[in-house]
Amino acid sequence: MQLLNNELYLLDLLVKTRLISPEQRKMVITGMEVQRQKIVRAMQGKGGVPLKEIRDSIELIDIILSFKLELPGKKGVNLSEEMIIRAVAADRKLPFKKLDPLELDLDVVTKTIPQSFAVKHLILPFAVKNGVLHVALYEPDNVTVLEEIERANQIKVKPYLSSRTDIRRMLAEFFGFQSSISAAETQIASPMVDLSNLEQYVKISSSKEIASSDRNIKAAVEHLFNYAFDERASDIHIEPKRNVSRVRLRIDGVLHTIYELPKVVHQAIVSRIKTLSRLDIAEKRRPQDGRIKVEHEGVESEIRVSTIPVAFGEKIVMRILSSTVIFQDISKIGFSNRDFTIYKSFFESPHGIILITGPTGSGKSTTLYSTLKHVSSDKINIVTIEDPVEMVHDDFNQIAVQPQVDVTFSSILRNILRQDPDIIMIGEIRDLDTAANAIQAALTGHLVFSTLHTNDAISAISRLVDLGVQPFLVSSTLLGAMAQRLVRTICPHCAESVTIKNSMLAPLGFPVSPDKGEIQLRKGKGCRKCRGTGYLGRCGIFEIFPMSGKLKIMVNQGSSIKEIETQAIAEGMTTLRQDVWQKVKNGITTYEEALRVCGAS
Repeated sequence: MQLLNNELYLLDLLVKTRLISPEQRKMVITGMEVQRQKIVRAMQGKGGVPLKEIRDSIELIDIILSFKLELPGKKGVNLSEEMIIRAVAADRKLPFKKLDPLELDLDVVTKTIPQSFAVKHLILPFAVKNGVLHVALYEPDNVTVLEEIERANQIKVKPYLSSRTDIRRMLAEFFGFQSSISAAETQIASPMVDLSNLEQYVKISSSKEIASSDRNIKAAVEHLFNYAFDERASDIHIEPKRNVSRVRLRIDGVLHTIYELPKVVHQAIVSRIKTLSRLDIAEKRRPQDGRIKVEHEGVESEIRVSTIPVAFGEKIVMRILSSTVIFQDISKIGFSNRDFTIYKSFFESPHGIILITGPTGSGKSTTLYSTLKHVSSDKINIVTIEDPVEMVHDDFNQIAVQPQVDVTFSSILRNILRQDPDIIMIGEIRDLDTAANAIQAALTGHLVFSTLHTNDAISAISRLVDLGVQPFLVSSTLLGAMAQRLVRTICPHCAESVTIKNSMLAPLGFPVSPDKGEIQLRKGKGCRKCRGTGYLGRCGIFEIFPMSGKLKIMVNQGSSIKEIETQAIAEGMTTLRQDVWQKVKNGITTYEEALRVCGAS
């Protein structure tokens, strides 16, 4: 009998490690057969699996987990598969491995042992270090299997225990993706061109080969999309290099390399993505933009596609815009009480201009869409002008800029007032014409949202003036401006208190007294949930000011940006640096992340 299906061993171990109580052990033994039948009935009819195969696939751990046992003394925390395997690993004196797809080597996973062997024995080779093959397995007593791997590969094996769920998922993802890529590579691969041979032999693929290759590329692209969604990626980069095609994911603002593919499949993958996003697959010399509408686990998302020619081919960047991310509760995206009160006064105003500033990737779209969703109702006509439309929503009337047919921000704004809008959202104010029309809309009783690319909130004023807008028009229409950035938040699963000397923080610009000793802050020590980074998720930091009476006078008088900023701070404006420092003190982010985003003063 396999160790993990040995009732006496496993249940006694769980009691010994206080993962279940003696009473829960008795309940599991008494109700085991009833639970087994419940699981069988729930699985019947799914995928046409025979009844005997269903019964054979149910293991002791499945039955234990089906009871949804609460950990003794920990209300609301249920026993999990990972907890059980960790306990077994400690008992058998084996290291536990939480499998992270970003840490796995694609070639090691897929080329060390056959897929059928890996699936049958639930075993996953994941890395080679210092001449030792590191292998994750589910059944701790699979000594024979490990010996077979050592003999076949002529390499020493170091075993780790991992959960069955993780091993199965990694095997499916990696072998599925690799088999698709390998099959496509075989179909697409052709002899190198010999320029000196005037009678170059050209092999024309049969219809069957073309269909097979196309099917493999489709599967590879679908694997890539699923992978990105599972890893919470915001962007997918597919980059042609001299000999390979590199695939990277941006997760919580940081890029991670996940695959290096054979160069021969790069163009086929690019063509598949261009087909899905309705781009011209024949055009490889000019940049193109498109979009793909997808559904993942019942949630609809938009993938914005951008292609551009680079040194070794076409590079594709895909931005994933999930409705669950881009439409959020605006009170929970990072505003302080003071800043939220001011911002709320902006969007509750009947007319005027609200400007949101910051570089690309600072969360401006999320703030704008979340605000529009918050204020939308059947009584309000919301019109947006975007380049491109980032997330289609039924509550808004969204217009895409199309310069090739003279549909620009300014040309739409000149005609949009005939559409009886209450709220207008302009993707970006880029020129005087757009700015003038936005101000005209605000003067005629409309609430206008827009963005500018400036480093701080106050600079929005000078940017409008630099475009050619008269200062008196800025002061009379601008309700206020807000600058924002995104910082990574501390992982709640591994957060711990740390003591930092003030003498180290003061030179970096943080408001502490260098002669007052130490300060207690928080940081993530790194765990499998956050991939050892100490961060999980992101939140906004903000700098926001309302256009007060005093500030209006200063703008009209042509005061310098420094003078206007000094007055805004005197009236209570919190700068980006002050806001991020407050989040550091509150244990939301770290001082290192604050420095990364805002820099040292």
